[in-house]
Amino acid sequence: MPARLLPPAPRALPHLLPALRADLLAADYTVPRIEQLLGPVAARALQREDPAPARRALAGATDPCAVLYSLLTLGGHHSEAEVAAALPHLGVDGAAQLGLLEAARPGGAVRALVDLSPYSATDDLGEIRWWIASDLSELATGAPLHPEHVLGVGGASLTLARLTPRVGVDSVLDLGCGGGIQALHASRHARRVVATDVSARALAFAAFTAALNGIEIELREGSLLEPVAGEDFDLIVSNPPFVITPRTGAPRPGPRGEASAEASPAEAETFTYRDGGRDGDTLLAALLRDLPAHLRPGGTAVMLGNWEISPEEGWEAHPRIWTAPAREQGLHAWVIQRERTDPAEYAATWARDGGVTPRDAAWEPMITRWLEDFASRDVEGIGFGYLMLRRPERPAAGRLVAEEETGTGSGTLAEHLRASLDALEQLEAMDDASFLALRPSRAADVVERRHLTPGEWDPMLIELVQGGGLARAVPVSTSLAATVGACDGTLSLEQIIAAVCALTDADPAEVRAEEVPRLRELVRQGVLQL
Repeated sequence: MPARLLPPAPRALPHLLPALRADLLAADYTVPRIEQLLGPVAARALQREDPAPARRALAGATDPCAVLYSLLTLGGHHSEAEVAAALPHLGVDGAAQLGLLEAARPGGAVRALVDLSPYSATDDLGEIRWWIASDLSELATGAPLHPEHVLGVGGASLTLARLTPRVGVDSVLDLGCGGGIQALHASRHARRVVATDVSARALAFAAFTAALNGIEIELREGSLLEPVAGEDFDLIVSNPPFVITPRTGAPRPGPRGEASAEASPAEAETFTYRDGGRDGDTLLAALLRDLPAHLRPGGTAVMLGNWEISPEEGWEAHPRIWTAPAREQGLHAWVIQRERTDPAEYAATWARDGGVTPRDAAWEPMITRWLEDFASRDVEGIGFGYLMLRRPERPAAGRLVAEEETGTGSGTLAEHLRASLDALEQLEAMDDASFLALRPSRAADVVERRHLTPGEWDPMLIELVQGGGLARAVPVSTSLAATVGACDGTLSLEQIIAAVCALTDADPAEVRAEEVPRLRELVRQGVLQL
């Protein structure tokens, strides 16, 4: 049985969008209002992808916001009169012309053809309230996702939006834009935004969403960097199709998860929004090889990714290889591993993401293909995290920073990452003499934590702990802790080290040789601020 057919993408008809916008505003179709209508129990259930409590909470409601959310997000069917009351300016016919609804047959119910959900966020520039169009989710349809499904705002999209620097720039590229959420965020701090995707369907959704929210984005169709050949940007942001998927065939799941004999084996388990159609994790390798040519001096690239980990190598082996061409061109690379999973857990996660569960006939052959694919490359783990590139304003020797950090502190992660990239660029251009002349200050969110055996005076371990950023806990020596403790912006590092050595009878040359590399890292990590 073939996968469920997708309806056409919505149409951004300029003569009808103002009426839709007016109705959404009049209905207070916003995240806070919906959370109020649902109540905390149903809202939390939706976060677990359980729609039953939400449907129960909205059953019989005539409030326009409740009707719209039930119809456009939960997949509920409503009478033409109910929908007309919720869309008084646009009307059912207008919504059908936009491709949002399937007009009711006489005596029948109206149903949504696409998802239109409110979006609420706060970034470094303030509060955001938008409406985001996408294909109806599995939650609404009860069926596995179509390979050409256009995703709404998922967890990965939110993660990328939260870690992207929000400083004013001339131009931004959203590479592999999907429904366009990163491009929308970029429009708040860029003069010009270009968004590309291999999927014409995704671009149609992005065009609709941008037009509905009154945002201008330049949309281009094509694979990876092909649509922007010869162009460069101040910021490149990408949530690329990084999911590692077997390239050899198993039957594609049908609407209920059963194996479909009509699916092409070469396309099995391939979803455009998440899978770039490459073996293993090689798509990111190709992207990072070509990306530096499109980054201006002072420019930054931020993206998410998965990488395979083999037993004989460290987790950073693949990102190290991928970023080598960029570093040879003088770019700095920063890779942060946030999570690590094993092949079986990884396969199960992405099978469920496509709407297949262990109860479905397609489950076991799909998981088996994934495990065999990983085994063919001796993969024992898969990492997930962030990859960032910075092209310095002045030519420099490119450096790689690879660290495994799983924590998140308070404050804005994007600002922390931007400051760390700025510090990395500054430090790499500075010799030790210039560094020791600096007068840094200890960051306000940093505390010292000492671990002692009960009854003992000397600590077994001293850690400097960040309250913000990546919430690092950095082990330090007693001497280094004293040096950091004296950093208040009044004395140079040279002066502080000399004073600490005078108190401890340590040799200043030996202490400098040991502590300068550590102090440089503390500046890069944001424990010390210049």
